[in-house]
Amino acid sequence: MSTLTITTIQADLAWEDKDANLRAFEEKIMAIRETTELVVLPEMFSTGFSMRPRELAEKMDGPTVGWMKRVAARKKVILTGSLIIEEGGDYYNRLIWMLPNGEYGTYDKRHRFAYAGEHEEYTAGHKRLIASVKGWRVLLLVCYDLRFPVWSRQQIDREEGGGNGGGGSAGAAGLEYDLLLYVANWPDRRSHAWRTLLQARAIENQAYVVGVNRVGNDGNNIYHSGDSMVVDPLGEVVWQGSSVEGVATHLLTKERLDEVRRRFPFWRDADRFTIEP
Repeated sequence: MSTLTITTIQADLAWEDKDANLRAFEEKIMAIRETTELVVLPEMFSTGFSMRPRELAEKMDGPTVGWMKRVAARKKVILTGSLIIEEGGDYYNRLIWMLPNGEYGTYDKRHRFAYAGEHEEYTAGHKRLIASVKGWRVLLLVCYDLRFPVWSRQQIDREEGGGNGGGGSAGAAGLEYDLLLYVANWPDRRSHAWRTLLQARAIENQAYVVGVNRVGNDGNNIYHSGDSMVVDPLGEVVWQGSSVEGVATHLLTKERLDEVRRRFPFWRDADRFTIEP
């Protein structure tokens, strides 16, 4: 039985104060006593959801990415979360997947939150990132992406999955990923949508879903109630955070994932399609 241990950190971010946020997160990460393999931070974990990238952006060789490398190596975990990155004169809400050895992958948020003007300040990403750890495939997404199910939809490999006559553990062969991971600054006023959509993404993709949100008021006096969640492949809520800061460790099992896909092979009937960013 293959397992994956994930630690979620639901934090009250200091508004546009990188030093304070990095200090606080390092203390929380180093204080984790359970054995864990992946530590997840919220969206724009070093600043909060700011529309001032010109003042706050860093390069990929800047201090926050350097901090991620150091902390991931020291704690011997994969560390992930998004921050503001400048590259080629453009600004990105970029998720970093940092390995303990200093290697990393990146995902630039595809869907920018126009309601808050994010589309005016940040450049959209055009490529998904599916990371791999211990045989688990993890699709990495950011906040507002949650509202757009096509971007996260499983792409079915008919040949590998066996088509309508395929058997065995589903798609463990035929599906793209096993876990959907969302990092967010999702406001309390739309928390019902947050909770509902996390469950919907799990149900429709027959995958685990983990959503990590912040808590507290941001610099625009917008309140965030947290509600970070772990959802199983049937859409059942395994764990839900409260409205305060918290660090929680969760064990996901391939046994549960394979059982759901084997008992309910709905993936076999899915439409084939391609995504054109």
